[in-house]
Amino acid sequence: MAKNSLFRANGRVRPIWRFFLSVLIIGIVVVVAGTILGVAAHLLSWHPGQVTALAVQGLVVLPLLLAAFKLLTAVFERRPLGSVGLAFRGRWGRELAHGVVLGAVMILVVAGSERLLGLVTFSWISAPLGHTALECVAVGAVFLVAACNEELIFRGYPFQRLVDSIGPVGAIAVLSALFGAAHLANSSRTWVSTVNTMLVGVPLAIAYLRTRALWLPVGIHVSWNFVQGFLLGLPVSGLRLSTTLVQPEIRGPLWLTGGNYGPEGGVLATAVVLLATVYVLLSKRIYISKEMRELVLSPVPPLPDARRDEPVGPSDS
Repeated sequence: MAKNSLFRANGRVRPIWRFFLSVLIIGIVVVVAGTILGVAAHLLSWHPGQVTALAVQGLVVLPLLLAAFKLLTAVFERRPLGSVGLAFRGRWGRELAHGVVLGAVMILVVAGSERLLGLVTFSWISAPLGHTALECVAVGAVFLVAACNEELIFRGYPFQRLVDSIGPVGAIAVLSALFGAAHLANSSRTWVSTVNTMLVGVPLAIAYLRTRALWLPVGIHVSWNFVQGFLLGLPVSGLRLSTTLVQPEIRGPLWLTGGNYGPEGGVLATAVVLLATVYVLLSKRIYISKEMRELVLSPVPPLPDARRDEPVGPSDS
């Protein structure tokens, strides 16, 4: 069995095959969610806008993803769903808050730099306070679901099994490339935006690896998008919101501002992402909690019929 390409010597399916299986399941989930949305739109004669359609699809994808990963972790890892990284234990609240602050600082530095260079100006939009508050909550919820979905897909189960198989550097390279490729269909994308999307996958992946939880990357992800899209009114990966707090006027070269794609398409964002990568890699405030260490890194019991000549640990899980 030791030379078997499917199983390890301890009887477990090799991590690389669990990675490919999870990718296949994610593809099925996305297709099913899109089909449900399309059928509902047809039956109800519903013609949602791009933001609404993405929000509804995200709400369908999230429970399906969680159900799929719960099955995978139960069958192959014999661990609870929380081991994927969204467990409400340890430092999860502080990690989420840390990510929210870090994501906001990152995008505010980009936007502030554009403002200082005269590349963008902002003007307040007069709107009823109640309406603005409701939109704030709704947009925040949409971005939170979207961030959870993307982090589960790109830093969750598939990424974790690839780390077990080829190591963290290779896994970061592969999943960050896929993260960038997933945004190729976005409107107004450029080669700079694609590179930046790949690059931002690096600090998000490191944030997971240092905490073994998805709360820090989720916080960074949702905060960046929310501040960029709702508070500053800037495009979010080519997507514009109908209701924002301020109205921006963007000018200057596309390679610097990102144009209609948003700041993620400019080299100012490249610099900020690189700085954030260094911070996430070196910060002493980022570390794995005792609870997540026990949940994710502790050995699991061997299979009943597994050979005992190979140790069972996280890389075999």
